[in-house]
Amino acid sequence: MNDIRVIKKYPNRRLYDTNVSRYITLEEVRQLVLSNVKFRVEDKRTKDDITRSILLQVISEQEEGGNPIFSSELLTHIIRFYGDPMQPSISRYLEMSLQLFLQQQTNFSEQLKELLGQAQQPVQRLKDLAERQVPIWRTVRKEFLKNLTRAKAVRKGGTELGD
Repeated sequence: MNDIRVIKKYPNRRLYDTNVSRYITLEEVRQLVLSNVKFRVEDKRTKDDITRSILLQVISEQEEGGNPIFSSELLTHIIRFYGDPMQPSISRYLEMSLQLFLQQQTNFSEQLKELLGQAQQPVQRLKDLAERQVPIWRTVRKEFLKNLTRAKAVRKGGTELGD
């Protein structure tokens, strides 16, 4: 059985999900992406793979919403790379950068889970962790204030006494 879900785009611009036998919206395509469902969008007449085009429409719809990812400046830079000899390089660079970001995000999440363990009350666990840090912060603050007092004394012409 084919693991890739097929969505057909009809000439009337509607998307038909062959897996559930009904028309779907761009928002539903977005939900497939969020759910890590593998799919392919093909033009009903030509059978061409138009997945990229549909994904760009999903991005465009999201960008028009409240919190865009791409600034105008970033989009301007990307547009300038089209047709440039560096186009393949920038594409690969962006892809690798995003993969690295996702890997670091996963590592951070795993470290946080490990730190919190399987605590029934993670907020309490974080509070306990913070409370264990209080003596360290008190020591740091005490040393900072002591050094600040010494620095003031030196500026006023006093002498600094040794410990």
